[in-house]
Amino acid sequence: MGIHEIPVKTLDGQDSSLGSLAGNALLVVNVASKCGLTPQYSGLERLQERFGGQGFSVVGFPCNQFAGQEPGSAEEIQTFCSTTYGVTFPLFEKIDVNGEGRHPLYAELTKTADADGETGDVQWNFEKFLVGADGEVLARFRPRTEPEDEKVVKAIEAALPA
Repeated sequence: MGIHEIPVKTLDGQDSSLGSLAGNALLVVNVASKCGLTPQYSGLERLQERFGGQGFSVVGFPCNQFAGQEPGSAEEIQTFCSTTYGVTFPLFEKIDVNGEGRHPLYAELTKTADADGETGDVQWNFEKFLVGADGEVLARFRPRTEPEDEKVVKAIEAALPA
């Protein structure tokens, strides 16, 4: 099963998948509202604005596995993201990205190595996975890599559909 076919739920609990975004390059990010890295929402939104019209989307998955930094309800998360950071990219249901309850999407994503060749567990909030238009996972950027870091931007530009 490819990335696009894995069942997910929207932030408001509706059955969904990333299938509606097939053909686009995606930056899949586990996000949190009460993290020291939360200001990365600004950079993620700027990437969305910059590349959104070129076959790209940021995709956010709230996660409360790291020091309880995403305790909010779906409505609280949506309100925080839209009012504080003007987030327009899609947010999906709160999920686990590590451990026994790891969501199947992250079971697939975490097989991808980072720049140091390491696979496995997500280290913290705001780990980023670049997925090509065909659903192939192309790159993995650890949490402290800023969304607008040159490495991330160049990888997105290379992944944009022709």
